[in-house]
Amino acid sequence: MGHHHEHHHEHHHEEEGHGALVRIIVAAVLLAAAMYIEAHTSLAVHWLLLIFLVPYLIVGAETLKEAAEGLAHGDPFNEHFLMAVATIGAFCIGFLPGAQTQFAEAVFVMLFFQVGELFEGFAEGRSRQSISHLMNIRPDVARVLRDGTETEVDPAQVEIGETLILRPGDRIPLDGVVLEGESALDTVALTGESLPRPVHPEDEVLSGCINLSGVLRVRSTKSFHDSTVSRVLDLMENAAAHKSRSETFITRFARVYTPIVVFAALLLALLPPLLSGDFAGTFPVWLYRALMFLIVSCPCALVLSIPLTFFGGIGGASRKGILVKGANFLDLLARTDTVVFDKTGTLTEGRFAVEAVHPERCDERHLLHLAAHVEHFSTHPVGAALRDAFPDEATDGCRVDDVREIPGQGVCAKVEGQEVCVGNSRLMEAVGAAWHDCHCSGTIIHVAIDGQYAGHIVINDHIKDDSREAVTALRELGVRRTVMLTGDRADVGRHVAETLGLDDCRAELLPQDKVRELESLLAQKPAGKSLLFVGDGINDAPVLALADVGIAMGGLGSDAAIEAADVVVMDDKPSKVALAVRISRRILRIARENAIFAVGVKLAVLVLAALGVATMWMAVFADVGVTVLAVLNAMRALKTRK
Repeated sequence: MGHHHEHHHEHHHEEEGHGALVRIIVAAVLLAAAMYIEAHTSLAVHWLLLIFLVPYLIVGAETLKEAAEGLAHGDPFNEHFLMAVATIGAFCIGFLPGAQTQFAEAVFVMLFFQVGELFEGFAEGRSRQSISHLMNIRPDVARVLRDGTETEVDPAQVEIGETLILRPGDRIPLDGVVLEGESALDTVALTGESLPRPVHPEDEVLSGCINLSGVLRVRSTKSFHDSTVSRVLDLMENAAAHKSRSETFITRFARVYTPIVVFAALLLALLPPLLSGDFAGTFPVWLYRALMFLIVSCPCALVLSIPLTFFGGIGGASRKGILVKGANFLDLLARTDTVVFDKTGTLTEGRFAVEAVHPERCDERHLLHLAAHVEHFSTHPVGAALRDAFPDEATDGCRVDDVREIPGQGVCAKVEGQEVCVGNSRLMEAVGAAWHDCHCSGTIIHVAIDGQYAGHIVINDHIKDDSREAVTALRELGVRRTVMLTGDRADVGRHVAETLGLDDCRAELLPQDKVRELESLLAQKPAGKSLLFVGDGINDAPVLALADVGIAMGGLGSDAAIEAADVVVMDDKPSKVALAVRISRRILRIARENAIFAVGVKLAVLVLAALGVATMWMAVFADVGVTVLAVLNAMRALKTRK
């Protein structure tokens, strides 16, 4: 699925639009000429028919073809079929005894139907562009250092571990880690975030961002296929495939609705003349009414505008750095009742820092020094915080042997022959050290030397600046419950929940406990409402999949989370969750307006048509006019207000 294919597709769309426009204009001119001839000459009916057939076929050939294909495939009831029947009927009506010719009307109906289709094509092109702005993030070339020389290759041919060279203005082709160089990255295409992000050696960079200032050397860490850009594009390509509930409702609706309309029209044409006793005299009148009934009842406005609204909404959200994987999730987002957050990395930064050191048997420096040594190889964020707090531990030449990690408790190791244990209170109890709690709130790391308690270190995770705003915004949107689930200690969880004003906090949960808690929350929510789970991190994947809507945070946090999530927020801002709910509510409101408006106008004209008050022109307006207005309304979905 290359770049060229996309381009070709866009191009094809435009050409189609131009062709249709030309056909409509030519047909309109010919129709005017034919009407002039009809008014000012007394040609025989069949000659007039031929004159009117020229513009009719110019503009209607495509529709007739679609109708015929529908019949051949055993799926006759589409709007093309309704249009074909109505217009051919209008042509035939003039040959009945005592009837007026309706040639001009027939051509006009078809002409107007095409104008509606053209509009829809235009609007769909617009909403495609709103997603294709994401397509621009696909990098075309990668500069790779091979055998000491720079070579330009297709990003798909770069191996993991190769060195990429990025000059200012280059788009990053693959995810990687900066080896050398300082620069700022423009991440707006991925995250919607306008501030450039500074990068230094050792920092991760994501594909799709633009290198702004310095030259960077980057070691690729993922293949092109697994890089951020490809994954984002895949998500968006598939988004359209997940049809929304409202959309599938339309397809179902059309399947039931069209046959009913066709049979109602048949009855309308045949019953009154049969009952009147003067079949030949009244049949043309009722046939005409039946044909109008058919034209009006065509549900184009609904069929066109609602999928378009959803499509536009997905595009609009993606500009704000919110990727919605399918229109059905917009439906669910709009009905949010409960929002469940993971704590670390979602509401908090997920970067720990040492806040206080309380030694009991040695000085602060020595306690930190021992803890940093023991945690030297730990992958846990706590280990990273301790290493940051004591950066020179790697060079002081202490011997560390026999490191063993005890899951859920901590790490023990021999430092210079002393047995040092660093971990939580369970670990202290296991080695028989008399630990005690601390008055500070945070994650408390206890240290024991040779089984004797040596003190503790308080580590805290900073709450994101924007978390509070997120909770307030959700509350303003009428979300009934906000809950936080965390694996952290209860007092830490409580502290964060109180700071942010959350309704509920459940702490000290293992991943399987999170699933259990979520199941109980799902059971408590009202029917017809939905539960959102917002998280990042590998261990959130099962919960993301279980929630009605799973939202993964993070410039593409962990791969598992993104696979499992239904919505991905590209920058780590929790307030985007509220924005996603707001956008989806707006889109559903637009879709609902369209449905009510379209059905309302239709019903009014249907009643008039059955009573014989409506004219063919009114019928056409009811159909095409409503469609054009509905499509214009749907295009509002593309604009996302701040």
